[in-house]
Amino acid sequence: MAELQRTTLCCCRKVLTVPSKSCEGGRGIGHCRLVDVASASNFHSFKLRHFHLDLHINFAVKRMTGWQVLELVPIQPGVQALILDTHPSLLIHSIDCKVPGSSGAPDIFLSLTYHVDPFTDYGSSLNISLPATVIRPHRAFQITIRYTTTDGPAIWWLDAELTCGQTRPLVFTQGHSVCNRSFFPCFDTPAVKSTYSATVRVPEGVTVLMSASRSAYSKQDRVFQFSMEFPVPAYLVALVAGDLQHADIGPRSRVWAEPCILTYAVSKLGGSVERWLAVAENLFGPYVWGRYDIVFLPPSFPIVAMENPCLTFIISSILESREFLLIDVIHEIAHGWFGNAVTNATWEEMWLSEGLATYAQRRITTEAYGEAFTCLETVFRLDALHRQMRLLGDNNPVSKLQAKFEPGVNPSSLMNLFTYEKGFCFVSYLSQLCGDIKRFDSFLRAYIEQFKFSSVVAQDLLDFFLGFFPELRAGCVEQREGLEFERWLNDCGPPLCEPDLSAGGILTDPVQRLCELWGTDARDSQAIATFDLSTWSTFQTVLFLDRLLDRSPLPQEMMSHLSSCYSALLDGMNAEVRIRWLQIVVRNSFYPDLPRVRSFLYKHTSRMYTVPLYEDLCGGVLKCFAVEVFYETQARLHPNLRRTLQQILFQTNAVTANTAPPIITSSSASSPTPGDPPTNGTIALRDVNVSA
Repeated sequence: MAELQRTTLCCCRKVLTVPSKSCEGGRGIGHCRLVDVASASNFHSFKLRHFHLDLHINFAVKRMTGWQVLELVPIQPGVQALILDTHPSLLIHSIDCKVPGSSGAPDIFLSLTYHVDPFTDYGSSLNISLPATVIRPHRAFQITIRYTTTDGPAIWWLDAELTCGQTRPLVFTQGHSVCNRSFFPCFDTPAVKSTYSATVRVPEGVTVLMSASRSAYSKQDRVFQFSMEFPVPAYLVALVAGDLQHADIGPRSRVWAEPCILTYAVSKLGGSVERWLAVAENLFGPYVWGRYDIVFLPPSFPIVAMENPCLTFIISSILESREFLLIDVIHEIAHGWFGNAVTNATWEEMWLSEGLATYAQRRITTEAYGEAFTCLETVFRLDALHRQMRLLGDNNPVSKLQAKFEPGVNPSSLMNLFTYEKGFCFVSYLSQLCGDIKRFDSFLRAYIEQFKFSSVVAQDLLDFFLGFFPELRAGCVEQREGLEFERWLNDCGPPLCEPDLSAGGILTDPVQRLCELWGTDARDSQAIATFDLSTWSTFQTVLFLDRLLDRSPLPQEMMSHLSSCYSALLDGMNAEVRIRWLQIVVRNSFYPDLPRVRSFLYKHTSRMYTVPLYEDLCGGVLKCFAVEVFYETQARLHPNLRRTLQQILFQTNAVTANTAPPIITSSSASSPTPGDPPTNGTIALRDVNVSA
């Protein structure tokens, strides 16, 4: 999710605008273009009431086999087909239909015909013919789909060697944005929500977790049962199965992890989660999901964190970076209100989830840790936003809050800092308009209550805002020159305005002063020595290093001085700090510290730490070094990450998405030279690495 993806154009895609205004449980959404779902052409013809999954997980062959039962109610007469999103990695065996008999008549059971058509490179269209003689409006019926799914984009199989404990294999799913169509056939759009349940059968010794509000386990049958009693979109259905244990950390929270890291994970969180939940409830109203559990996944987890309801997924690599862990968990807690309870109806307006959740996250941290801490973190993120802006250019359409997808473009390509930080700035501007942050908290509570368990478009939010503050509507604030709501939503470029962050000066001013000292030709070593980075917070240190990175390339004499001052000190800090120093080392071809780069890549095998360094290594004169390190570490990388790094190193897309890339030896690859041209014309992952 943190990586910009390119997809090919598919001529069979459709752009659909659906009529009504807000969505609840599968009704249509007005003013949104649904170009990412094959089912868009008819999902508004049905109400999806519930679906059930019955799955058997086979680790030996990396396969899930079973069936899905969908409970549907036709809304319109004359419906002759049901169209669902699916994926080539998902094999359909049979499809049956059950229609309850009327007036005491027996139920009708039918075997249905179907065909699978190409849709895009990230999915297919499952077209199911319905018997018009028995399918009647407002009369419920069931569809049962028997299928097998293997290694599609939603399902990540980890051999034992790729787990933290390296004793048992593990599998997890990652549905955002449009991946769960490879997990089960579905209306793969955030506009459709329903409840669900699941039965999962696994080998002995395997624990299964799902994003569900209730669960049960039969040890004798090795069967796990789950139910989600609140409606959710398809992308928020998640599963993980492996050698997992838990420890309670609060009255409604527990940590799940592999045994070897469980104690460490618990020590990092302590009782903080319940405190954060309580602060969030005081701001935004009751937490509606019951449980808030966290599962820490191995470094192969492809993003930082994912807000699956009741069960947040977080990469274990972040545990060593306390402040980043704090922010990531609080951000996912905020999604319990913004994104999960109230969801963006279309991926073209992802800021309705991420921008609001980022604003809510910062309200929580302000209440829990003070305004200065929140301002420091915001300055750090806005720096990253402007860095991304410089890379993309002011007129890049991806910087719009209301992005328009061209047919064939994967919605995951919108996972960039604009949805988070430009969205946050717009929400902050709305809070400034009402003049009182507590009044805006009240508005957000009312917004959640009004649209809870539904999906919305931007106009729903803005209409509700102006209705909640009639004096603002009377003052035509939506048309204020230079800050028009329409411009916020549809102009390219940076935010139209940013919040006042001067309250963070006590923490950001020392960073700025040290940057200025390093920026002078006649550096004052004595003045520099007065700044002790060991006493700084992580966010202060990474802000300082990011600003040095922005000024690269640096003179070699300055690099030597920087290394003598900081290199040994930074060795003892967390990975979020070290990777930034190592990127400075790489971008400046500072050979004395290359052994530190090698050691870091030997230890860290997660996408968020490896890809930025390999992109930088291949963008300069160190490609030979990158290839050498890759040869030595590739066996410990997940096949998906290995494929990505091969594409960076060898500039090829020859390996298909569903084929595990081979282990490459030095004799099977062309020998790069230090003079090879740069390959990092795209945005470095470090610049877009964000939580879900």
